[in-house]
Amino acid sequence: MDVVELSRLQFALTTSIHWLFVLLTLGLAPLVAVLHTRAALAGPTGKRELFERQTRFWGQLYVVNYALGIVSGLVMEFQFGMNWNGLSEFAGNVFGAPLALETMIAFFAESTFLGLWIFGWGRLHRGLHAALIWLVALTAYASAYWIMVANGFMQNPVGHEVRGGTAYLTDFGALLANPNTLVALGHITAAAMVAGGLFLAGVSAYHFARRTAHTAFFRTSLRLGVVVAALFCYPLYAVGDTQFWGIAEQQPMKIAVLEGGTAELQAAMEAQHGPGDYVPPGWITVPLDLMVNLGWVLFFAPLICLVLLPRDWLVRPRVLAWATVALTPLPFVAAVCGWLFREVGRQPWLVYGELTVADAASPVPAAAVAASLVLFVGLLGALAVTDWVLIARLAHRGPEGVRLGAPEPVPAEPEDGPVTADLGRPAGRA
Repeated sequence: MDVVELSRLQFALTTSIHWLFVLLTLGLAPLVAVLHTRAALAGPTGKRELFERQTRFWGQLYVVNYALGIVSGLVMEFQFGMNWNGLSEFAGNVFGAPLALETMIAFFAESTFLGLWIFGWGRLHRGLHAALIWLVALTAYASAYWIMVANGFMQNPVGHEVRGGTAYLTDFGALLANPNTLVALGHITAAAMVAGGLFLAGVSAYHFARRTAHTAFFRTSLRLGVVVAALFCYPLYAVGDTQFWGIAEQQPMKIAVLEGGTAELQAAMEAQHGPGDYVPPGWITVPLDLMVNLGWVLFFAPLICLVLLPRDWLVRPRVLAWATVALTPLPFVAAVCGWLFREVGRQPWLVYGELTVADAASPVPAAAVAASLVLFVGLLGALAVTDWVLIARLAHRGPEGVRLGAPEPVPAEPEDGPVTADLGRPAGRA
């Protein structure tokens, strides 16, 4: 493999792994915020205690995923300079600011709010403490918006002009309101909420399948997860379908590959950009078909779960409980397939119609890229395995394994001996 193919493979693998962390982060944060808000608004009754325990349980899973996801995100920043300096030279004036804002929001604002929330248990007013997790959720989506602004420019370059082979920003508003960015962000939001809802439902159903003693605890979580997944299953389908209208206008070659007629567009591209192969690889239809088929499952399954929710019919038979558990990974598989179609289907362009992948690749030795490929993929693979093992263990333990927000043990006072009458201090001490 040459330098370009190695760089593409490295970015594809590392981004796919990182995307799994991001999807769960975006899906869990609002749900933890909802649970914490219910706890803050509940009176001093058993319900407050229940909601607080649920908040700490699901919040602990969120914190584990967020912490390891942050580390995986650092790798993405390095690759822009290491493997794609042509992209930075061409489009750095345009999407440098969105990437910088995304980094500041994720690594400073979001991390600060999350740290205050983690260590605020028992120290902050209930309302202020609940507001912090909402700020975590809002900054998570703000971070996602800015990264999609940069990605949307590569998909549909707007708000700029090219002078001397370099893109210069001319309309910041057009960049922010790029239709490709906004529609894709809506699709991602719906996908994340379905993933978060089914994650809550799957973990809760797992404990019902094991005939847990914490029935009330997981019944509330199960209902919240199913309701949220059912609410967002139609927006997931509707916004996803809307994207194809934009793709047909912005990237007609991608649609031509799906329909099997690329000759005319290939000739038009050659006339405009010079000789070259402008047809994306035909295998992009495979992840697209898988995503669409999984999308139908994710559309109907939450609705069926919602119908079976009363009287615990969804989890009373063990076969249905295990079927609900089996739904948990499906949104993540569909999301990776959607990312492959979105990114690979843009080939051979990195910035569609303006900068090819080959022109954007850094002039570095293939051996150096191969070494970084092994290092980065190994590191992110280890993080992903660690993430899921830790989440699986904590989810398996249930409420007993919660450490987030647990009161600190009070050190026992040393037991003094009898006090002597004449010295007024414990016997046996000098």
